[in-house]
Amino acid sequence: MAWTWRFEKSDGGETEPAVQPEEFTTQGDAESWIGEVWRDLLDGGTDQVSLFEDDTKVYGPMSLHSADE
Repeated sequence: MAWTWRFEKSDGGETEPAVQPEEFTTQGDAESWIGEVWRDLLDGGTDQVSLFEDDTKVYGPMSLHSADE
């Protein structure tokens, strides 16, 4: 079982992340990582992310922008 992130622009198109992720073995590890690097991803052009367990979308898209933007 692998947990991965999909990195997207605001229109839903996939984009290359500014920080290269690893493949995570747990959901918690994947969520901890995104919590640590989300600002770098946003600064690098990623607007939103979706979390996948293998090929199944668990949730997303989740915006990396603050609520007041």
